[in-house]
Amino acid sequence: MPGRLQNRVAIVTGASSGLGRAIAVAFAAEGALICCVDLYSSPRSVVNTSTGKADDFNNRVAGESTVEEIRRLYGQVAFHHQTDITQAVQVQAAVEACTRQFGRVDVMVNNAGVSVESTHATPHGIHELSEEDWDKTMAINAKGVFLGCKYAIAQMLKQDMLPGVKDRGWIINTASVQGLVAYTNTPAYCASKGAVVQLTKQIAVDYGSHRIHSNALCPGFLRTTMTQNIQNDAAQLAEINKAHPFGGMGVVEDVAKAAVFLASDDAGWISGVALPVDGAYTAL
Repeated sequence: MPGRLQNRVAIVTGASSGLGRAIAVAFAAEGALICCVDLYSSPRSVVNTSTGKADDFNNRVAGESTVEEIRRLYGQVAFHHQTDITQAVQVQAAVEACTRQFGRVDVMVNNAGVSVESTHATPHGIHELSEEDWDKTMAINAKGVFLGCKYAIAQMLKQDMLPGVKDRGWIINTASVQGLVAYTNTPAYCASKGAVVQLTKQIAVDYGSHRIHSNALCPGFLRTTMTQNIQNDAAQLAEINKAHPFGGMGVVEDVAKAAVFLASDDAGWISGVALPVDGAYTAL
């Protein structure tokens, strides 16, 4: 049986590990053709052995790439394009490479993101936050989403709709519950994800008449490298689990399923939504 995303071409940024990888694999399972966009093809290292804290996102480990996993599981066409999402010329080149490979771009998942604050050995309030950390966070988490939307939408506007499909394109931006409610010692991360939420809504207003959806995923705390410091601290982990009434911290597959929905015809009249996928975290 054809999947819900059969023959749709999807770009997923930050696809080498974590949530981006889960989304790319889930899309492939539903029949999508995948362009994996990331600085790296290999998975991210979990823990920095010198600090015992979450490792820097530039540190990688050997392992099966997302493209290799997709090909192994589904025999689906996929490719990797190395991209620094903070650089306009590289993001434009990634969209153009995907278009050359598959002839079009139907879904843009702007997922790549960092939490620089989570890699520090001690928590950082804003009076301790460096300008460098702020700029890096905003460049990746906010500017990277802007550039992905800019060049993907430009391509979507140039192409015909897929046969039998009434919509022209789907933008899915990974925000966070911290783009909706605040959390301690994450000023740059909260600000960047709040920007993603508002940009997503603004795009929905401008491009709805072109049949381009724009929605944001707002995951709660997931068991990923980004939350490794929480997972390593029993007391903090218990506190975070308690803050998610519906079963504690989530896993990336929980959010990937929501991404599939937002990229499918099932979400035909949904746009401009910041969707919490958070085990009721924001309901408290």
